Amino acid sequence: MKMEVAIADKKSIKAEPVSEKKRNRITNIFVFAFLSIGAIFMVAPLLWMVSTSVKTKEDVFALPPVWIPTDISFSKYAEIWSMGPLLSGISNSLIVAVTVTVIGTITSSLAAFAFSKLKFRGRNNLFILLFASVMIPYPALMIPQFMMFSSIGWVDSLLPLIVPGLFGNLFMIFFLRQYLSSVPNSIIEAAKIDGCSYFQIFYKIIFPLIKPAVAAQLILWFMGIWNDYLGPILYLNSPEKQTLQLVIANFNASYAIQSDYPLIMAASVVALLPMLIVFMVFQKQIIESIAISGVKG
Repeated sequence: MKMEVAIADKKSIKAEPVSEKKRNRITNIFVFAFLSIGAIFMVAPLLWMVSTSVKTKEDVFALPPVWIPTDISFSKYAEIWSMGPLLSGISNSLIVAVTVTVIGTITSSLAAFAFSKLKFRGRNNLFILLFASVMIPYPALMIPQFMMFSSIGWVDSLLPLIVPGLFGNLFMIFFLRQYLSSVPNSIIEAAKIDGCSYFQIFYKIIFPLIKPAVAAQLILWFMGIWNDYLGPILYLNSPEKQTLQLVIANFNASYAIQSDYPLIMAASVVALLPMLIVFMVFQKQIIESIAISGVKG
C-alpha cells in the first residue's frame, strides 16, 4: 500500500512541471499572436506608403487595393527633387538636429553631473524647480516666446529652433541624473584627492561611465527634433529656410488636390529613411535606454 502511494506521489510530482510547461507554452502563443497582430497594424501603413510611392495614380484608387503594383515605377523619387525644396529641407533639419543634440547633450550631461554629484546649497530644490517647468504646457509659452524671438529679429531663421536646445534637455538631465545616482561618490572624492578639477572629473571619469545612457538619449532626442513640426511652422516662412517636415506638409497641401499621392508618398519615404536607418543601427541603445530608465527611474 505504501509503495502504491509513493508511486502515485512521484507521478503527481512529474505531472506538475509538464502541466506548467503546457500553460507557459499556451501563454507564449497568445502573447506572440497578440504582438504579431499589433506589429501588422503598425507596419502595414509604412508598407502601404512605400507601395503607393511606386504606383501610378490609377493604381492608388484601384479596388480591391493593390499592395504590389504590376507596373512598378520609381519616377516619383526622381520627380520630388524638382517639385519642392526637398534638399534644402533635409539640410536644414540636419543643421538643427545635429547642432542641438551635440551641444545640448554636453550641457545636459554637465547639468546632470552637477545636480547628482556636486554639493551646493539648494541643489535639490533647484532641480525640483527646474523639472517642474515641464508641467507648463507649450501652448502657454508659444505666444510670449514668439514675441521675444520676433523682437530680436530671429523669426524666419533657424535660431529659434537651435538656441533654446543648446542649454540642454530637461528629460535628458533627469535621466542622466538618475543614472549617475548609481555611481559611488568615493570615485569623485578619490579624483579630487588626486588633484583633478571638476571638468577633469567629468570628461575623464563621469562621461565614459554614462556613455551608453548619453548615446541612447541623444538618439531619441535627434529623432524628436527631426520629426518636429510645431516649432518650424511657428518660426519659418521662407521655403529655403523650412525644415523637412514643413516641406513634406507643403507637398501634401499642394499635390493632394491633384491626387498625386505617389509623389507625396515618395517624399514621405525619403523623409522617413534617415530615422529608419538611425533606429536600425542604434536599436540596441534605444532598448537599453528604456530598460535602464525602467530600472533606475
